[in-house]
Amino acid sequence: MKEKLEQFFRENFEDAVIRTDYFRDQLSFYLRPEYLFEVCQALMADNDLEVKMLSDICSLDWLGDPEEADGRFEVIYNLYSLKHSYRFFIKIRLSDDKPEVDSLTSLWHTADWLEREIYDLMGIKFIGHPDLRRILTADDVDGYPLRKDFPLTYEKPRFSYNKDGPPEVIT
Repeated sequence: MKEKLEQFFRENFEDAVIRTDYFRDQLSFYLRPEYLFEVCQALMADNDLEVKMLSDICSLDWLGDPEEADGRFEVIYNLYSLKHSYRFFIKIRLSDDKPEVDSLTSLWHTADWLEREIYDLMGIKFIGHPDLRRILTADDVDGYPLRKDFPLTYEKPRFSYNKDGPPEVIT
């Protein structure tokens, strides 16, 4: 399957691929963001590959790391071919000044909540998403909690259980 995917990208989307990475039996394709939707649509339509499942979407903040030179944010799409029982990744790098990429909700309904979670916690916008709003944090939260530059706060834990001593044990 690795060879089939590499051939698919070589023949159809050579300009879209920035680089290919194969680490610990995991194949990753780094794509230019503007090609994401078109590539995923073609992967779904290809009868030989049959990439019909989007397992997960996650993101990284490379702030302060040498990797940041390629773009501060990375969005990782975990795709799966049921026909071939094969998992691979598509990775997109986004700049700090405009972290946005096309939504995949029209291809995979799974993307709906996954994209909303990434938007809520990292601030990456998904263009064309039908309902892009916060789902985990309060609406009045200023900023995005999983970004490395989000201010850390501390709240002193309050322990109230057993404050008057251990509960009575009946034997």
